[in-house]
Amino acid sequence: MNDGAVHLHVDGAVASVTFDRPEARNAMTWAMYEALERICLQLRDDAGVRVVRFRGAGGQAFVAGTDIAQFQDFKGGEDGVAYEQRIDACVALVEDLPMPTVAVLEGWAIGGGLAIATACDFRIATPGTKLGVPIARTLGNCLSVANVARLVAAVGRPRAERLLLLADLLVAEEALAAGYLLEIAPPEQVDAVADRLCKKLASLAPVTQKVSKQAMNRLLRSNLPQAEDLIRAAYGSADFREGVTAFVAKRPPAWQGR
Repeated sequence: MNDGAVHLHVDGAVASVTFDRPEARNAMTWAMYEALERICLQLRDDAGVRVVRFRGAGGQAFVAGTDIAQFQDFKGGEDGVAYEQRIDACVALVEDLPMPTVAVLEGWAIGGGLAIATACDFRIATPGTKLGVPIARTLGNCLSVANVARLVAAVGRPRAERLLLLADLLVAEEALAAGYLLEIAPPEQVDAVADRLCKKLASLAPVTQKVSKQAMNRLLRSNLPQAEDLIRAAYGSADFREGVTAFVAKRPPAWQGR
């Protein structure tokens, strides 16, 4: 399995972070999550960077979730708890960057990819972009309560229910209408649109931006309940083991509800 890479390029006040595993729609490996964490820690302390742009390599996907093959080593619910804690820590580093963040979405933004995009402040997409968390159809696992809270805050409970309970996907036009996307741009124009947005963000008061982000993040995270029991129940289930096995074997899962 190609471990992929996450690249950082800084051009003046704008940092660009690229998820680079296009042959797998930039599905995240453990090595890629670790690289993303290191990059966020580096950027957090770089006063010269005023905006961070995230995107996927290849033009076909932002990030198509976590590489499912890695779940084959899970033995039970505690592995799921540890995994969700790890993902929470990584996504929180993206969310807590002191400068504005922009996600450029082309193609698929699924599962962990949607979590990363939702942790960003602004999102631009190309037509045909699809957003979702189809785990009720594919794996039979769950999201952490923090990621559920982000999703509900970003798209509202009715759409979050469609994503999580119906395994629906949101197309770019609906995500724009919901306010999740700032703009939809044709593929040949998306770079220019992102550049303009980054330039505008970099021209504004950084202290105001920083403290405003912190205030909104504190509101989002206040009173989050403990939910390890829910994660343990999902990742410890026979359905989760069946979902992973079926996904790797490229066959439909046979859910049993246990």
